[in-house]
Amino acid sequence: MNQNDHQFLIALGSNISLGRVQPLEIIKRAIAELREIHINLVSLSRFYETPAYPEGSGPNFINSVIKVEANYSPHRLLQELHKIEEKFKRQRNSRWAARTLDLDLIAMKGQVLPSNEVFQYWLDLSLGEQKAKIPSELILPHPRIQDRVFVLSPLLDIEPNWIHPILNKTVVQLYEELPGQTKKDIQIVQ
Repeated sequence: MNQNDHQFLIALGSNISLGRVQPLEIIKRAIAELREIHINLVSLSRFYETPAYPEGSGPNFINSVIKVEANYSPHRLLQELHKIEEKFKRQRNSRWAARTLDLDLIAMKGQVLPSNEVFQYWLDLSLGEQKAKIPSELILPHPRIQDRVFVLSPLLDIEPNWIHPILNKTVVQLYEELPGQTKKDIQIVQ
């Protein structure tokens, strides 16, 4: 790893085809796009099929998590991820809607951005507030990692011992705290 590179965790998801290109292939093509802009893939989880969140909001998703290295700031990386989403015709019509491609920057090592206080505000939002409010700035780690089996299951594949910098728990611990039913709803695709 170049000393100027940063390590990031990115969650990938897709539940709408793009023409004849199915969600699994969309995710694989998005990973290839990352390489084109000098984002180096360090590790890739298996691919999982998960119910849309919130329940009943669309077709099942294909999800994965990757660890990458890049000589980008978190904000610049997020811009690059949004450009890739646009290439795959991502629409941002409503929160948690079905989509061709979702690339979420979920963590950068043990960093908290923009501050512990801002992170805590987003962490503490009720479900109703989460549906209505969208942050205007990048929040790291993603404030919902601990709630989402579609992030934690693939994250277990590649970073089981990553420690959440605010909750001070590993991915294994966070996964163990999820309700059992949510874990039953997820299937390995490949």
